[in-house]
Amino acid sequence: MRVGALIEIFQDTAIDEKFKELRSMGMESCQLVCWDKELLNQNTADKVNAAVSENQVDITAFWCGWEGPKVWDFYDGQLTLGLIPEAFRFKRLKMLEQGIAFATLLRVKDIVTHVGYMPENPYDANYTAVLVCLKELVRECKESGHNFLFETGQETPVTLKRAIQDIENDLGKGNVGINLDPANLIMYGKANPIDSLEVFGEYIMGIHGKDGKYPTDGHRLGKEVPLGQGKVNYPVFIEKLKEIGYTGDITIEREITGEGQKKDIIMAKEVLDKLL
Repeated sequence: MRVGALIEIFQDTAIDEKFKELRSMGMESCQLVCWDKELLNQNTADKVNAAVSENQVDITAFWCGWEGPKVWDFYDGQLTLGLIPEAFRFKRLKMLEQGIAFATLLRVKDIVTHVGYMPENPYDANYTAVLVCLKELVRECKESGHNFLFETGQETPVTLKRAIQDIENDLGKGNVGINLDPANLIMYGKANPIDSLEVFGEYIMGIHGKDGKYPTDGHRLGKEVPLGQGKVNYPVFIEKLKEIGYTGDITIEREITGEGQKKDIIMAKEVLDKLL
């Protein structure tokens, strides 16, 4: 397992400088994140590919965002996040399809996104409708040689696994998986990430190195904190990853900006390197 970090790009991002900074921190891999559909084009891909070549950093996954409002809480999040809200579903499906094409330009195999608050009830009309969209995305990924990865967070492990199995019942196994963010499972109050490894098993294709605390307010998510200071028991989590045969990268995510973010990423890498 290698340790990498997220790189998020915006209209004003100096892409080569971002990759140089990552390499200066001793990282050899990253997940590339973008929420702006205007950047999903050949020009951006050329800049990213040049930076990858120049700095010798592998992109292990493209994390594709989507258009429209997004509120990261337990109330408005239900109405704004992912493919679940019907009002935004079609536009977001189209952006994710654009993201698949962009990943092709980057020569990146894995596509990751948040699907939203997947209903626990398989008879919920939203579950059925979203499954139609997901099957279309997975089908397109399969045709173009990509994997589609669900980012964990807004649903329980069993709910997510059921959705994957329902997709596989129609399309077969092989290119649907999970980008496991252990902190999200805690911050959304959905599961102990160590226990989730037994549920997800072979479907785990990516890992975020992030930490957090359980929610204590029924309206708000738990707090994200520096890796090693939250409720993810990383020594046990890493040991369990080894037991189930995970050999992919761990990509550090720290949801703050500035020098504090860089400091926490470096500290997280030191913690993870000792455990690996």
